[in-house]
Amino acid sequence: MKSVQHQTIRKTPNTNRTDPQTTDPRKRAHSPYVLIFRTPGAKAFSAAAAVARLPISMMGLGIVLALNNIYDNWTVAGTMSAVYVFAAAVVTPFYARLFDRFGQRKVGRVALILQVIAMLTFALGALLRIPISALFVLAALMGVTQFAFGALVRTRWAWALRGEKDDTLLNTAYAFESAIDETVFILGPILAAFLATSVHPVSQLVVPALCALVGGMVFFSLKSTQPPVVATLTDVEAAAGTDGSGSVVGRGGNVRAGEGSRKISTRRHVRSALTYPGIALLVLVFVAFNMSFSAFDVSVTAITKSMGLERIVGLQLALFAVGSLIGALIFGSIRLKGSHWSHMVILLAALSLWYVGFRLSADNLVLLGVLEVFAGMFVAPSFATGNLIVKNIVPDESLTEGLSWLGTGNSIGVSLGSSVAGVVLDSFGTHAGMWIPFVATACSVPLAAIAWLLARRRR
Repeated sequence: MKSVQHQTIRKTPNTNRTDPQTTDPRKRAHSPYVLIFRTPGAKAFSAAAAVARLPISMMGLGIVLALNNIYDNWTVAGTMSAVYVFAAAVVTPFYARLFDRFGQRKVGRVALILQVIAMLTFALGALLRIPISALFVLAALMGVTQFAFGALVRTRWAWALRGEKDDTLLNTAYAFESAIDETVFILGPILAAFLATSVHPVSQLVVPALCALVGGMVFFSLKSTQPPVVATLTDVEAAAGTDGSGSVVGRGGNVRAGEGSRKISTRRHVRSALTYPGIALLVLVFVAFNMSFSAFDVSVTAITKSMGLERIVGLQLALFAVGSLIGALIFGSIRLKGSHWSHMVILLAALSLWYVGFRLSADNLVLLGVLEVFAGMFVAPSFATGNLIVKNIVPDESLTEGLSWLGTGNSIGVSLGSSVAGVVLDSFGTHAGMWIPFVATACSVPLAAIAWLLARRRR
């Protein structure tokens, strides 16, 4: 009778295979973007996740537009949007643990239906002009049904590219997904504003729900690319005369061994992703880093309004996202030397320097737009690098959770940035808010450096 301690078994075919993409030098000559989309099923799950992610760029603004139009109150509209964003930020990592523990398809279909019902219920409540207090409750409930499709699709990429000998193609995949994020954040606000002004004040709340439903259902239907549930077994006993060869994980994580065998299996407790070295500090880096974006949005809105040019604020903000999109595509096509942590520190330091130019050019919107494009080129690579750091530190059974914590850091940073910018603008004037992006990003640089040192020491 043999006992195997802490054995990790996957519900997957043998992955010790030779990938022709990594051995054929002619294929290596192709663009890395061509190579990643030769992976079976990659186009389908990436496209579906892109559609499903549209709500993240539409709902916050959609709530503000709908509530201001219906109730004619900016304070209520902004506060309700913040309630929604904060509720979503709090619960996202907990959904991620469920995805890691039970699988994307099993958890996702149920969570998606609840999410869509909550979104449509909120839209209906706004349409019927229910009491503000009841609508706040619906906004919070809508927030707690949200989960991060960005983390799910990045986990799928990590699984789909598991046969690669290094992170080159995974870097490309993560950079591509960051480009998708930026595209979503360019198109989403424009679409929300169009629907609110040209169709119906509540239509921009309904369309994201439909996008989540369609994209999510397609995404979760793609079983062939779904990452496996990693079952960690503390004890496996085989019957006398058998060696347990060929055992696989069955439903519920039980081991199906050879015929006539007896098995006992229990699942070891899976650590939270935050307990791994450097991850908690990395989340703080993302909080500080993301404060810069919402603070910049609020500050530019205030500056254009003071100039009487509110109508161009959408275009002005879109230039930042355009630069980030360009940066994502470039970053995904090159291979950098050094560690991901060093890349993170350098990218954040460079971005903080560009932010100084934002303050100096605040009165010249043309020059500011040019600087936005160049500064934006450091944004998406920073997000992609953060995801790669999590992938390298956090084990498979907690990967979705680890990636989701970065999303939570994003949301908290965005909420804090808007609040801080409002206080600064009211206290020190229109242009003072343009210093916040520099200060926030500059503070993230030493945090990233400390996290790097902590991760190296623990390793």
